[in-house]
Amino acid sequence: MDTGVIIAIVVGALIVLALLWFLGRKGRERRYETRRTEAREIRREAEVGRAQADKTRAEADAQAVEARRQEAMARERSASAEEQHREARERHIEAAEKDPDADPDEAAAEFDRRHAETTGAGTGTTDAGATTTDRPDVPGTDQSVEHYERTSEPDAERERRFERDEEGDVVRDETYQQPRTNR
Repeated sequence: MDTGVIIAIVVGALIVLALLWFLGRKGRERRYETRRTEAREIRREAEVGRAQADKTRAEADAQAVEARRQEAMARERSASAEEQHREARERHIEAAEKDPDADPDEAAAEFDRRHAETTGAGTGTTDAGATTTDRPDVPGTDQSVEHYERTSEPDAERERRFERDEEGDVVRDETYQQPRTNR
């Protein structure tokens, strides 16, 4: 073989090797760029999911704040009603003490009896939707409080029912949600 042919073969082989190396590198760069694009898309979807989770958490926090506000208002109204009841009872007793024909103990008993009749014998519903069961004389009743609240929003309606025991601990908490349909 001639030296020129050998040099041409070696140079040709080197060119083919360089071309294969260059094509392999370009293919690898294309694969990396495809993977980078997929990773950017996954990150974007994760960011959208995180934003939605933050929004849902903020809505839940706002609802919890509203529920606590309503519960505080209900306790305040209940305390006010109890104070008014106590004052009315005291006034009835005071009137019976001034009346020479009335007995203060009988007036108190009569007032308590009438109050029991108007409040449904110890079970009543407050303005805030809390039902109390307070009949120690009836077996099977306790001093628990059941709350009910309904929230209506543009996209859904929610109902929440929860019950507290006599120590104030939540023993049952149920939430129902129904999406609204657009008409």
